[in-house]
Amino acid sequence: MDFKTFYNEVVTDHNMHPLHKHPLENPDIEMEGVNPSCGDELTIQLKAKDGIITDGSFIGDGCAISQASADIMIDMIIGKTLDEARHLADIFIRMIKSEATPEEIEELQEAGALADISHMPARVKCAVLGWHTLDEIIKGVGKTAD
Repeated sequence: MDFKTFYNEVVTDHNMHPLHKHPLENPDIEMEGVNPSCGDELTIQLKAKDGIITDGSFIGDGCAISQASADIMIDMIIGKTLDEARHLADIFIRMIKSEATPEEIEELQEAGALADISHMPARVKCAVLGWHTLDEIIKGVGKTAD
């Protein structure tokens, strides 16, 4: 399968049939992320226990890339520690900046299909919106734990 076809299938599937786009009942953590340049907005909602993300979702509106990227991200981080989730966010953001190694991109599994967005400057902010929001959530959790 050609990589562009895989990218299109991943984005289309996660945009049309998101697994994690719904309000989460009683989230422990939530944060809104907004991309003012295009109007994408989403709120990441997480449940965490003992430093492990036990459930997650997102709500909001935006383009197919922002919605698919957020859905893939939530799917990846459920069951991970906050540190592991932040590590994945760091790799994803560096991948979009063309700074991640091929081995790191492999860690992203399905999210690696979005690597070509690095060649679409107008879509970069769409792809990283959820990941930046996740990173801010985790930074905030670390501050409250001090």
